[in-house]
Amino acid sequence: MKGTPETPQCGFSRASIQVLGLQGVDPNKFAAYNVLEDEELRQGLKEYSEWPTIPQLYLEKEFVGGCDILMSMHQSGELSKMLEEKDLLVPVEEPKEPEAPKKL
Repeated sequence: MKGTPETPQCGFSRASIQVLGLQGVDPNKFAAYNVLEDEELRQGLKEYSEWPTIPQLYLEKEFVGGCDILMSMHQSGELSKMLEEKDLLVPVEEPKEPEAPKKL
């Protein structure tokens, strides 16, 4: 991505981070690299994926797509399914039932 998740440096990177957040991606299972700090990484990613734009999403070393693909998958529900299948989401806690009032 351009920038970091905390301070994205372009609208596409910001949108991608927001989508991953909305999806509930576990931050402990996520890595981001600022291509603005490493031109070799930036060009290498473009060559490896044969995709000209940044950001790029990879799941288990497999290229998924850029921001436009990510948005489309988010809207269709496909991204949610993929992230869940790969166990990349923050676990959802079961709601606790309220305790009955204690008798005095």
